[in-house]
Amino acid sequence: MKEKPLLIHFHNHHRRTGVTSSIENVLPELQKYFETYLHGNQVHWSYYLTIKELKKKIKQHPVVIVHAHRNNEILKALWLRFLGFRFKLVVTRHAATIPSALTLGLMRKADERIGLIDEMKSIPFKIDIIGHGVNVNRFVADQTVTLEQVHQKNFMVVAGRVRPKKGHKTVVKAIAPILKEHNNWALIIVGKVDDLSFVKELKADIKENQIEQQVYFIEETSSIEKFYQASKATIIPSHSEGFSLVCLEAMACESITIATQDVGVHSKVIKDQQTGYLFEAGNHQQLHQILNAVVHNNHKISTVEARNDIQKYWSAKVEARQLKELYLRPCAYFE
Repeated sequence: MKEKPLLIHFHNHHRRTGVTSSIENVLPELQKYFETYLHGNQVHWSYYLTIKELKKKIKQHPVVIVHAHRNNEILKALWLRFLGFRFKLVVTRHAATIPSALTLGLMRKADERIGLIDEMKSIPFKIDIIGHGVNVNRFVADQTVTLEQVHQKNFMVVAGRVRPKKGHKTVVKAIAPILKEHNNWALIIVGKVDDLSFVKELKADIKENQIEQQVYFIEETSSIEKFYQASKATIIPSHSEGFSLVCLEAMACESITIATQDVGVHSKVIKDQQTGYLFEAGNHQQLHQILNAVVHNNHKISTVEARNDIQKYWSAKVEARQLKELYLRPCAYFE
């Protein structure tokens, strides 16, 4: 039997992020094509390599691909090359912001470069666009799921880091009048708090609107799918995104997904007013109208079609096939 190529994903970070989740989603699918390992931390994966084991594996395999995601990981890969280890280096750019001179310099040294959204094509060298894929076996619809900590029958969810550019204030402005009129509805904000002063401002707005009993703050959770499954809708009000895995996850769980237009991958994934809703970032009046339609069930959103689209175009299986093609593409390393 022909030996599988060796694939090693680097993940050296102090905490779990969206990058972590995206790697976890695709590794099981990549394992079908490659002998797949993780070097680093935080990722839930059974096959880890220490630096000593990594060096030994690279020496033993004729075809090796190393995939890095951050500057520190690229530097480690380049250090290994300096020591004489041979492998194809693939780098993914996850942020939507303009790369620093250092980041550009490091990315240039890679054999292949990946961006997540079309806007990343502005980087001044060849880059392939391969979006993240969602684990459609984990993120599924389940109407039996309930949340004990939420007292209201119906609720909407905002998932992700809690900081100003994520748009939470827009949601509070939009939903406050609705919650006042409908005491059986609530808003759940799930995620790690990045900015305590911002949360204080947010809670002050909530108090001013007298909706404290209908807004819940939940810490970052490893069971985020339960929140999508139990919710009536998921709101993604971000002003900027490198991608937006939350959008895919929510749609896969058949939660009505409401996201900012032309931010991250939102407009590419959502068919407006058909598989979800798009609204202008920061426009709380437009968002209010959408939320009102959801509360009164006055919409034509097909959550089943939304999930079908994710399965067809945005699953981890689809991403793995695209990555496989890129990993094995001829380059100087393979000559």
